[in-house]
Amino acid sequence: MHHFHYEDGVLCCEGVSLANIAKEVGTPSYVYSYSTLQRHFRVMDEAFSPFPHLVCFAVKANSNIAVLRALVREGSGMDIVSGGELFRALRAGAHPERIVFAGVGKTFQEMEYALRVGILMFNVESDQELETLQEVACRLGVQAPVALRVNPDVDPKTHPYISTGLKKSKFGIAIKEAVKEYETAASLSCIQVKGVHCHIGSQITQVTPFVEALGRVLDLVDELRDMGMEIFYVDMGGGLGIQYKDESPPPPKELAEAVEPLLVNRGVTLILEPGRVIAGNAGILLTKVLYLKRGEEKNFVVVDAAMNDLARPSLYGAYHAIFPLKENPPGNLVADVVGPICESGDFLARDRELPFLEQGDLLAVMSAGAYGFTMSSNYNSRLRVAEVMVKGDEFWVVRQRECYEDLVRGEKIPPFLLEA
Repeated sequence: MHHFHYEDGVLCCEGVSLANIAKEVGTPSYVYSYSTLQRHFRVMDEAFSPFPHLVCFAVKANSNIAVLRALVREGSGMDIVSGGELFRALRAGAHPERIVFAGVGKTFQEMEYALRVGILMFNVESDQELETLQEVACRLGVQAPVALRVNPDVDPKTHPYISTGLKKSKFGIAIKEAVKEYETAASLSCIQVKGVHCHIGSQITQVTPFVEALGRVLDLVDELRDMGMEIFYVDMGGGLGIQYKDESPPPPKELAEAVEPLLVNRGVTLILEPGRVIAGNAGILLTKVLYLKRGEEKNFVVVDAAMNDLARPSLYGAYHAIFPLKENPPGNLVADVVGPICESGDFLARDRELPFLEQGDLLAVMSAGAYGFTMSSNYNSRLRVAEVMVKGDEFWVVRQRECYEDLVRGEKIPPFLLEA
């Protein structure tokens, strides 16, 4: 369970009882294991050590600055998709020259911010984005380092919402159009071509799609070099999956061994953008049973966490294991685990076989360290939850739970509505 384990019948994170965290911090709360984050980063980094590489953690997976700081201390770069993520990465101490900037909708202001701090590279996704970046860079009197994100049309065999490398995807440039786009980029005075980027999807549980995509990208690199362009970086994105239920994703070493033959004597630095594989199983969502409700056709366990706290089950139908904080005896309850939000889609589990539960019991929703808090919202004017980091036998609140005043901060009633 990646440093989440039972000790004397009590579920712990490293050396801390999760029940103690719930008592002191309250529920719902996200809890992250520092040792798991550290171990997962080192496993990824060491797997690719035979050749030049840079691991850039995907900030969208978990953007808490304590999590980012923990990874920066291990030598991680950052993969960002917004100016806000750039701000977070810098606040966490990330080095700008180890930051890559992806995303289909970069704004003029975000480009300027990234150019001023001196990031490693923009992963450009369209010809109009390239034109805008040229304009911004020329205005600042600098050259913008770029890779073009190419769409290799490789099926990652994952959920369609997180497949990003197919022809119908909004992401990237069709690989058959890439040479023309690179010629355009090379002709622009304030653009410096430095690499090629692709990212085919998320929660991928096979090596083959990565190998196929990288092979197509490297063929493009050869063609560009034959045309006289210097290519220093190949960014193969992220997307390596984790075990939520019964998946058997390959470990990073298996992926590294599979792509190594393609990279021999290529003279490029490989950039990787892992997110879920580092943070996913490093975090859980703590929640409390509010009510047990037996319906005519369905049973429900109503908890204080909801789809606004963890969107993946409602959004993707994603599975997250749910464990009681005390090892309860087996039960015969089959129920939906649901939250307080006024939506039928507000659930954390459906038709789940559960142990014996009582009102007030505490539960851990597992594998919630990636795409958990980062996708949360204030829907139904619910307060966003606390985040906690555990190291050894100590824990720290790394984000305070919101209060009601936070809900209306920045809002204002215009004067005409205050008139009698």
